Amino acid sequence: MVLFMPLSIYEPEIRGLPRLNLRELWEYRELLYFLTLRDIQIRYKQAALGVTWAVIQPLLAMVIFSIVFGKLAGLPSDGPYPVFSFAGLLPWQLFAGALSRAGMSLVANRNLLTKVYFPRIIIPLSATLAGLVDFGFSLIILLFLMAFYGVHLTWNILALPLLTVLALLAALGVGLWISALNVKYRDFEHALPFVIQAWLYASPVAYSIALIPTGVWQTLYGLNPMAGVIQGFRWALLGGSPPGLLFGASIIVVVIVLFGGIIYFRKMEDGFADIV
Repeated sequence: MVLFMPLSIYEPEIRGLPRLNLRELWEYRELLYFLTLRDIQIRYKQAALGVTWAVIQPLLAMVIFSIVFGKLAGLPSDGPYPVFSFAGLLPWQLFAGALSRAGMSLVANRNLLTKVYFPRIIIPLSATLAGLVDFGFSLIILLFLMAFYGVHLTWNILALPLLTVLALLAALGVGLWISALNVKYRDFEHALPFVIQAWLYASPVAYSIALIPTGVWQTLYGLNPMAGVIQGFRWALLGGSPPGLLFGASIIVVVIVLFGGIIYFRKMEDGFADIV
């Protein structure tokens, strides 16, 4: 299968397309695979600890959260606080890493954009999918941590793949907006780390959703798509009450942001090669 075609051959055929061409994406599936694999390899190239960083980062964050929020602040948690915080960090780090990579992906691949044609959305999509390797290692550590603290799995864990996809779609949706905007306005490159840091504290990673008043307030809180995703992860792994309205609100926001991001990305992509 041909992975690339000269830009001059295909550019007239794609100019002005208002929607995502799923058939075209399928035709370039091998390119998506190789770009995803490349992103994974580059991240750990010449790193002495290699993929161990995928385990060290959430573990260190869990220790810090357990000391600051669990011991010093005494925040309530559903079960042992180390397990509780790690269950929140698991989807958050998947989302934050995918968003960071997707948002910067077009600028990082500027040479590729200016030389050949392929569906441009493959670049942020591959950057989003690359985080699944780190997620898999972190999930294994969480399962060992749950066994250590005597937390048993339930049938709720069957919802974990769906919740994982939702976290990736949330990152992809926001990442499409930021990646397209960052091509023209490089301010987003500097603002994105701050946005992700602020988003962390606006999400129930270190604290329980029980601290948010029930009813309308939790529904409004669900406008943060990661609120429902994180609560869903805790429900799937640790049990307890299902996320309910919070989760429903988060799904609606993810769908809106994703489709809006696709439309905006497709609208802007014809000019990427000229201004990147």
